[in-house]
Amino acid sequence: MSITASMVKELREMTGAGMMDCKKALTETSGDMEKAVEYLREKGLAAAEKKAGRIAAEGIVDASISEDGKVASIVEVNSETDFVAKNDKFKEYVAAVAAQAAKTNAADIDAFLEEKWDLDPSKTVKEELSSMISIIGENMNIRRFEKVTAENGFVSSYIHGGGRIGILLEVESSVVNDDLKEAGKNIAMQIAAMSPKYISRDEVPEEYIAHEKEIIKAQIKNDPANSKKPDNIIEKMLEGRLNKELKEVCLLDQPYVKDSNMNVSQYLESVSKEAGVTVSLKRFVRFETGEGLEKKSEDFAAEVAKQMGQ
Repeated sequence: MSITASMVKELREMTGAGMMDCKKALTETSGDMEKAVEYLREKGLAAAEKKAGRIAAEGIVDASISEDGKVASIVEVNSETDFVAKNDKFKEYVAAVAAQAAKTNAADIDAFLEEKWDLDPSKTVKEELSSMISIIGENMNIRRFEKVTAENGFVSSYIHGGGRIGILLEVESSVVNDDLKEAGKNIAMQIAAMSPKYISRDEVPEEYIAHEKEIIKAQIKNDPANSKKPDNIIEKMLEGRLNKELKEVCLLDQPYVKDSNMNVSQYLESVSKEAGVTVSLKRFVRFETGEGLEKKSEDFAAEVAKQMGQ
């Protein structure tokens, strides 16, 4: 049977589902409208689309690591409210998403959403998400994921604040033991607390340094107390401030939060000496829930007044 545009439009108006989902439902059910509605309901798409416009900026970050510690993933799944983010069913779902992300070969989130859902291959990841939206009753979004594989060493993880911040850290070492795993966790906690941008100064792009120099130079010259100082003094001030900033953004330069008498680089050196091998940090991933997203503001007084016609 030929599926017409008017049939798709009618089904969309009945269910609130997306156009392509409606077309697929009608195709799968040979144009039977009632069966198409049931199809969309079973897939969770009918209810999900009606909630899709709501802002999902809460949620949690979770991680999954293989038993040998070689492969790990981190995901951020958003919900509309913090209440849902604390729901056990939601947490279980996010853990399942993280477990799937640890196995995926998808290059981006769109490809990941089109994969078969591991726990029910009759659905895609996207369809399972829609089903969960229907069950939980809020808009949800698998915002991002990243996968880290350790070729020589292990991956350490740390989840802070019940999923507010999540860290994956690749540690390179020819030896893996409990002491090194503990050290990896300590440094992952450092990343969560201090939010570095780079591991070492070697990673800092020249463009970043040049840009920061221009900003610092402008700050110095705009300060009446410094504007008349000789250029060589201003240059020393600039280098001093730049060095201070690099200490903040480079992990190895940061003061170690568990012992302020050393920096992270010195802590890593002590760990290497104790283990009898060279231990280094290859890369890290830091996700913070909702960063960069617009949060929905609630004005309950205004909402009540609106309902009362005031």
